[in-house]
Amino acid sequence: MSVEPTREIKRLYRSRKERMIGGVCGGIAEYFNIDPTLVRLAWVVLGAAGGFVVVAYLIAWVIIPEEPGD
Repeated sequence: MSVEPTREIKRLYRSRKERMIGGVCGGIAEYFNIDPTLVRLAWVVLGAAGGFVVVAYLIAWVIIPEEPGD
């Protein structure tokens, strides 16, 4: 009989540590295990390209829950 190891479920949260405005970019960076500066830079580049980044950020700020406190 084989026993599978339990996996921790990965969840997307707004970061409490890596926060500049709402913690959205920091939370995305923590989820994908990358540098938050890269995510912030991507948001700026997409915004400069004429995207709907501000609206997307505000929607993400409302939809993504804040990281639970310790």
